[in-house]
Amino acid sequence: MENEPERTYQQGLPRRQVMTALIGTMASMFLGSIFMTLTTTAMPRIITDLGGFSLYTWVFTAYIIAETVSLPLTGKLSDMYGRKWLFIAGMGFFTIGALLSGFSHSMSELIAYRVVQGFGFGAMSALGFIVIGDLFPPEERGKYSGIMAGVFGFSSVVGPTIGGVLTDALSWRWCFFVAVPIGVIIVVLFIFMFPNFRAGGARHKVDYAGVVFLSLFLVPLMLALSWGGDQYPWGSGIIIGLVVFSVVAFWLFIVVEKRAPEAIIPMHLFKNRVVLVSSIVAFLQGAAFFPVVTFVPLFFQGVLGASAAESGGFMTPMMLGMAFGSFIGGQALSRTGGHYRAQAAIGFTISAIGFLLLARMNPATTFLAASVFIAITGFGNGNIMPIHTIAVQNTVPYEVMGTATSLISLLRPVGGALGLAVVGSVLNNQFASSFLSSLPVSVTNVVSPVELQSLINNPQALVSPDAQAALHNMFTGVAGGESIFTELLTTLRNALSTSLSTIFMVFLVATVMGLIANFFLKGVPPYRVPPGKLERLTD
Repeated sequence: MENEPERTYQQGLPRRQVMTALIGTMASMFLGSIFMTLTTTAMPRIITDLGGFSLYTWVFTAYIIAETVSLPLTGKLSDMYGRKWLFIAGMGFFTIGALLSGFSHSMSELIAYRVVQGFGFGAMSALGFIVIGDLFPPEERGKYSGIMAGVFGFSSVVGPTIGGVLTDALSWRWCFFVAVPIGVIIVVLFIFMFPNFRAGGARHKVDYAGVVFLSLFLVPLMLALSWGGDQYPWGSGIIIGLVVFSVVAFWLFIVVEKRAPEAIIPMHLFKNRVVLVSSIVAFLQGAAFFPVVTFVPLFFQGVLGASAAESGGFMTPMMLGMAFGSFIGGQALSRTGGHYRAQAAIGFTISAIGFLLLARMNPATTFLAASVFIAITGFGNGNIMPIHTIAVQNTVPYEVMGTATSLISLLRPVGGALGLAVVGSVLNNQFASSFLSSLPVSVTNVVSPVELQSLINNPQALVSPDAQAALHNMFTGVAGGESIFTELLTTLRNALSTSLSTIFMVFLVATVMGLIANFFLKGVPPYRVPPGKLERLTD
């Protein structure tokens, strides 16, 4: 009706401003998260132009580490000084980092600019979920957080495709340049339409010591988890040194935070049962789900014989399942009155069923069946994704909502990095054991122990046509060579299948642990901001 007053939201904000801010936030989240996968298809061309193959992984590692460090810092600063200009600064860092990345003349330059980009995305990622608490009342946060979480899943689906199209049609540099005009539009939109709130009354002092020690804890830890078992053995001096340094820095961080008047992560937060349980659950969910995207393509390529391009396509059901699960989970959370524990239990159960089905896969599994199994796993995890973030937002005072929300966002990737490191070692050991114990005598009579060890260390014959052809050539002129080659390849494939089944069982255990921890989540009435507690800053 024409004379019906326009609906207002938190603190009297008009619908038009809220929806514009929400769309801008979703666009920034999509833009930032898509860059975690967009560059994967462009990397071969980047290396051809810039060289520096040995620095390949750093293009991704630098981005992720910068994002991880940025998350808790942004959460705390947003509680102290408001969200708006931090969001704009994060978008600015991201856009400038993208522009500079596109103009890179060496891999070292590209890595440095990716740090700038990752730091900006960390701010955007933290604030993307925090501002849901600013824009919407507790009973509506679930559905919008579910949409926000779904953005991550959808970006993972389209990222590699967009990267490939831009690289082939224009240049790999346009994988970065494309972010610049979009970033500028979002910044302008935020300047004029994004509201600026913070907890009113207090004036703050930045916890610089906490920032330093948190960074000294996270950076070496992420480096150790990324390098261990890959670039360096787990028992090497550099990995042990990084872990020891990280542990000492963590201890000093706890000491500093207990004494700091404005701690970057206040220790009293963990006295809140919802925060403590949600933190544990987020860590376990990250350990179970984040690494699985590394091993599912390996199953499709190494066990079922799909090409690299096909295996990437088979990840689509998982990511779409996660996006759909996040949307459904958020909607259900808002429409059923916030039954955090019950709904998360359903999500964990679906996810556990998915991992159990994945663990039962073998070389005879069809592509369709495997796709259904990973879609179930993605749906279950997507369903969980918004729940504990909203539970925390709805149960902590407004003045620490940003800090608490970013804490949950931080623990998922940290759990994922630790989970990946653990299962990586399990995979290597299980593969070697399964392969050697099932080798036919016909193979050991022809292939030397040195060559067998080389296959164990790097079974490229399962995923590379060139490596498989080279292995096949070893049996040229050998009596019964074709049959022996087939037996060897089958043994490799079965050993990898067995190893991946073990990995999926480890993820199942982590999921069950998350389900158990979730039962300790105590339901409490949602926290509502008292009148006068929230200060609206000048935009």
